[in-house]
Amino acid sequence: MSATGSLFGLAYGDSMGKPTEFRRFEEIVREYGPAGPSDLPEGALVTDDTQMALAVAEALLEQPAGRDPEPEPLIASLTKHFVAWAHSPENNRAPGMTCLRACGGLAQGRPWTEATQRGSKGCGANMRVTPVGLVPGLPEDTAAGIAQVQAALTHGHATALAASDLTAFATRWLLAGMAPADLVPALRERCREQRSVYQGTWLGDDLWRVPGRESPQDFIAHGWDDCAAVLDRLAAALVRPEPEADPCLATGEGWIAEEALATALLCFLMHPDEPVRALGRAAATGGDSDSIAALAGAFAGARLGMAAFPAGWAGRIEYRDRLARAGAVWDRQ
Repeated sequence: MSATGSLFGLAYGDSMGKPTEFRRFEEIVREYGPAGPSDLPEGALVTDDTQMALAVAEALLEQPAGRDPEPEPLIASLTKHFVAWAHSPENNRAPGMTCLRACGGLAQGRPWTEATQRGSKGCGANMRVTPVGLVPGLPEDTAAGIAQVQAALTHGHATALAASDLTAFATRWLLAGMAPADLVPALRERCREQRSVYQGTWLGDDLWRVPGRESPQDFIAHGWDDCAAVLDRLAAALVRPEPEADPCLATGEGWIAEEALATALLCFLMHPDEPVRALGRAAATGGDSDSIAALAGAFAGARLGMAAFPAGWAGRIEYRDRLARAGAVWDRQ
């Protein structure tokens, strides 16, 4: 169990899913076989998933040591790192338009509640959130608020917030030693417990004001309900898993936040002790393969640590120095 393992696992999965994104499942299987890819190339490149996860991680690392992050300075740090990512010449990996539009507004100095894309619940909200689950000692409400506000800077839909919360907590619980068999029940229970909890300290009193929503509680409840529904599908799929079928058939293609979480969990939970198989399965999907595999890798790495992956992979992956630096800080605490 390690933060370093989770960060590298995310990047490994992202890199394995990069060549298979936007391809049909049958085409992927013809090239890689039914288990999907099983190795990283030399000079393994990642996508915007890892780039933005590093933006979140490095914003968190900028906060004063020894005390819990506070909304205003953390949001300022996240904004700075997101805008820097948007303007980077390395932002050439088919980035999501929601993130680009929102970051464009942030770069112009607009308040984030105006820059955010309120109707979007795309997986850009939670492909980058797993570092929140790796920060040691965060109170539960603080972790929830951070997970949701980092999503809200670009994706303002309630489901994006709830799915990001669940993704961070899945990572947090696996890092703490939760058994894989207990993970889905715990996530479903969190949907029930949090259904009417609006993180107003972090989200403010404006984000929830969208047509058809009468209160902050009404707004956020719709997001938790979407997540609960896909977790029900995940639980059903795990009763009789089909390791060689496209996981997207059970829990969705992963272009939206709640499906990215559920399909990544399905791939991880089919192979909880075999991370390379989990990543291969996640990369061989007919949907958003890099995001699904990135999250599956973050879950596997949080639980199993660096030693569970092939030893040579760490030297091949892009951004390895930044990944190792962030992981080392949190593993020492």
